[in-house]
Amino acid sequence: MKYIFVTGGVVSSLGKGLVAAALGTLLENRGLKVVLQKFDPYLNVDPGTMSPFQHGEVYVLADGAETDLDLGHYERFTSTDLSRRNNLTAGQVYENVIAKERRGDYLGKTVQVVPHVTDEIKSRIREVGQNQNADIVITEIGGTTGDIEGLPFLEAIRQFALEVGPDNICFIHVTLLPYIKAAGELKSKPSQQSVAKLREIGIQPHILVCRTDQPIDREMRQKLSLFCNVPIESVIEEQDVAHTIYELPLVLQRERMDSLVCKYLRLEPRPADMTAWRLFVDRVIAPKYHINVAVVGKYIEHQDAYKSIYESLTHAGAAADTRVDVHRVDAEDIEAEGAEKFLMGMDGVLVPGGFGIRGVEGKILAAKYAREMKIPYLGLCLGMQIAVVEFARNVLGLTQAHSTEFNPQTSDPVIALIEEQKQVTNKGGSMRLGNYPCLLTEGSLSRGVYGSDEIVERHRHRFEFNPDYRARMEEKGMLIAGVSREEKLVEVIEIKGHPWYVACQYHPEFLSKPNRAHPLFLGFVNAALKLAERPRI
Repeated sequence: MKYIFVTGGVVSSLGKGLVAAALGTLLENRGLKVVLQKFDPYLNVDPGTMSPFQHGEVYVLADGAETDLDLGHYERFTSTDLSRRNNLTAGQVYENVIAKERRGDYLGKTVQVVPHVTDEIKSRIREVGQNQNADIVITEIGGTTGDIEGLPFLEAIRQFALEVGPDNICFIHVTLLPYIKAAGELKSKPSQQSVAKLREIGIQPHILVCRTDQPIDREMRQKLSLFCNVPIESVIEEQDVAHTIYELPLVLQRERMDSLVCKYLRLEPRPADMTAWRLFVDRVIAPKYHINVAVVGKYIEHQDAYKSIYESLTHAGAAADTRVDVHRVDAEDIEAEGAEKFLMGMDGVLVPGGFGIRGVEGKILAAKYAREMKIPYLGLCLGMQIAVVEFARNVLGLTQAHSTEFNPQTSDPVIALIEEQKQVTNKGGSMRLGNYPCLLTEGSLSRGVYGSDEIVERHRHRFEFNPDYRARMEEKGMLIAGVSREEKLVEVIEIKGHPWYVACQYHPEFLSKPNRAHPLFLGFVNAALKLAERPRI
C-alpha cells in the first residue's frame, strides 16, 4: 500500500483539501483504488457543534459522522466511500488515549505524546487503508506547518514514513507564492521558511505545490528547487483557476503531478483518461442557458457555510447546460425589508438548513413569496420545516404555528421533537444523522425525478413534521411526497398545483457529484429554466 501526505504552509485556506481531492481524481482515473482522509488538529471531537462562521459547513457521511467540509470534496471528486474513520481530530485522539489510560491498557506506563498519541494517529492511517482495500491512501493534515497543535500529527507521519519505507511514501507540501504589487514580483521567502520548518520536524517534501495568482517562470522554479531541496520538475504551479474548482485536476495533470507521484511511489498505472471530466468542466464554463437562484440563509456571508449546496447547483446546472447565478440573500434582510425586494426576478428560491431562531422569519417570508408567486422552491432540512410553518400560518390559518425549536410554547407545534429526542441534552452527535430510507409517493414530483419509489438520503436534524397536522395540511393542498420507511416520519412535502415546490427533511446536497447531479437539484434547475423562459407575472 502507498501513502501520500498533504501538508500546508504559510497561511491556511490554501486549498490542501482540493489538491488532495484533485490528485485523487487523477489517480483514480489511472485505475488505482484511492482512499482519502483528513486529520484536523483542533480539540473538538468533531465539527458538529462548531459554528458555521468558524468552520464552514458540517459535512455528514453515510454512517452519520459529522466531519470537515474537505470530506465533501473527497466524495465529490472521487468514488471513495467515506466513514467516520476518514476524519480524525486531535480531540478524538486524546479522547481515545485517555480512555485507554483509564482502562489500564498502557499497563501503568507514563502516557506521552510520543509514542502514545503518535501511535494512535498512525493506527488510523493503517486502519483506513486496510479496511477499504486501497492502493493509495491520501491523508491531508489540517492547519499550517508550525502550528503547535499540529506537531503531533507531523511527528506521526514522520515516524510512519520510516516504518513503511521510502518507496511507499510521497510528501506533498502546498504553499503560497505571494505577489507583491509594489515590487512587481512573486516572493519565495514564505515558501522557503515553510519548507524549512517542515524539514526541522524531519519531513522533506517530494513535491511543492505553489498556490499563486501569477504564472511561475523557470527562474522562480529554479530558486524554489534550490532553497526547498525539491527537484525542479517537482515544483508545481497551482495558479488560481479561472472559472471553477473542477478545473484543478486538469491543471495538475498539465503540470504532470500525477506522473510525479507515481514515479515517487514506484507505480506504473495507465495514463489518466480525463475525457468525461473535461466535458463536465466545459459545460460549467460555457453553458447554453442561465438562471438566477436566490439562496436564502443565515450564514450567507461565510462562503463555505453552504459549500455542498453551491456545488450541487453547479452539478445540476452542468447537467442542464445552464449557468446558475447564485444570489446570496441574508434571511435577516428579508425580515427587515420584505421578500419582494430580494426575490423579485429570481427563477428559483432555495432555503437551506440551519440552527437557531435568527433569520427564521425571513426564511418563512421567502417560502411564502415562492409559493404565492409560483417560483420554483427547494427547501432543505430547516427549509422544509419553515415551509410547513408558512403553510400552516397562511393556508390553514394557524397564525401562531411554529416549531418548538423556536417557540416551545406555541399553540400549534407543526414542527416538534420526536419522543426519542426529548431526553437528549448532549449536543454532539445526538441528532438523526446519516443514511435513512425514504418511501416516495406515486405521482409526486419527487418520485418522478428520482425514478424510484424508495431512496436513501443523509440526515442531520432533531425536529420533525408533527403528524397531528398531516390530515389538515393534505386537505388544503399539501402533498406528503415521502415518508421514512420505519417510523413513517414526513421526509418530503410538495404543494399541489405549484410548478415546483419541493422541500425535504434530509440533505440531498451531500450526494451530488460532478457527473451525477442529484435528482432534486436537477429537477429544481429544470423548473427554474422553465420559469426563466416564460413572461414574468
